[in-house]
Amino acid sequence: MSEKTRYSDEELKEFKDIIQQKLDKAKRDYELLKNTITSGDGNDTQDTSPTFKVLEEGAAVLSKEEAGKLAQRQLKFIQHLQAAMVRIENKTYGICRETGKLIPKERLRAVPHATLCIDAKEKQK
Repeated sequence: MSEKTRYSDEELKEFKDIIQQKLDKAKRDYELLKNTITSGDGNDTQDTSPTFKVLEEGAAVLSKEEAGKLAQRQLKFIQHLQAAMVRIENKTYGICRETGKLIPKERLRAVPHATLCIDAKEKQK
């Protein structure tokens, strides 16, 4: 019996559903972070607070910087998930880019945008 070279269409559909759920949540989280950065929620006192509260201003700036970093990470995660969707459409999803073998389902369920099997990932370190 030969080794499987790719996941079946039914298996790819399962992964597509998992990725779509994660993608929807990631996009919602990204929008929340973006609103935090731009004060898009309208609950800011920036236009009414006195300007002499330097410490509070510093804390607000730090908070926005942290939200910006989180937003960048979230955007990168979204891009990885979208790339995984493309691989599903191309039927190349779940194939390790180093070894050419199938990435175990358990790994793909935990990290659906993975492009390396565990062995290849450990060799990178």
